[in-house]
Amino acid sequence: MYGLVNKAIQDMVCRYHGEAIWERIKQLADLEDLDFFISMEAYPDDVTHRLVGAACKVLGMSGEEVLKAFGEYWVTYTAEEGYGELLNSAGKSLPEFVENLDNLHARVGLSFPQLRPPSFDCEHSSETAMDLHYHSDREGLAPMVIGLLHGLGKRFHTQVQVSQTQFREQGADHDVFAIQYDQPETNDC
Repeated sequence: MYGLVNKAIQDMVCRYHGEAIWERIKQLADLEDLDFFISMEAYPDDVTHRLVGAACKVLGMSGEEVLKAFGEYWVTYTAEEGYGELLNSAGKSLPEFVENLDNLHARVGLSFPQLRPPSFDCEHSSETAMDLHYHSDREGLAPMVIGLLHGLGKRFHTQVQVSQTQFREQGADHDVFAIQYDQPETNDC
C-alpha cells in the first residue's frame, strides 16, 4: 500500500490517542526505526497489516473495529490532504459517489502507478437502497469498506446503514454490502 495509507493510520492514532500511543504501536509493529512514511511511495502490505495488528493490541480493539474506524477516518483525511477536489468530482451524493468509485480510483492511479485498487459494482434496489459488490485482491479489508461508507454518509450528510450480506472470508468470491440511505435532498431553486 502507499505511504498515504500508513500516514493516515498514524494521523488517526495521534489525533485521537496521542504521539506516545503511536510510538508504542510503531514499536510493537517493529517499525520504531521508521521516522515517517512518504505518501507517494509504495510499501509492502505487511507494513500496514503490522500497524493495524499493533493498534489492535495497544488500543484494545478488534481488527474489525480498527478497520471500520480507519475507513471512516480515511474519507476526511484524504479530503484534508489535498484530494478534496478529486473527491468532489466523484459525486454530489452518496449513491452518485459510490457509483463512481472505480472512476475515482482510475484517476488516483494516474498519480499512484503501483496502485492496486479494489473494484466496486452497484445494484440499486430502490431510490434509497443498493447492494455494493466489493472485489479486491487484498483479503480482510471488508470492515474498512463499512467504515468508508459511514464516512461518506457523514460527508454527504446522509444517514446510512450498512450490513454485509456476502463474505469472501466465508467462501464467496467477493464481499457484498447492503446499503440503506436517506433520500438525497434535491434543491429545485
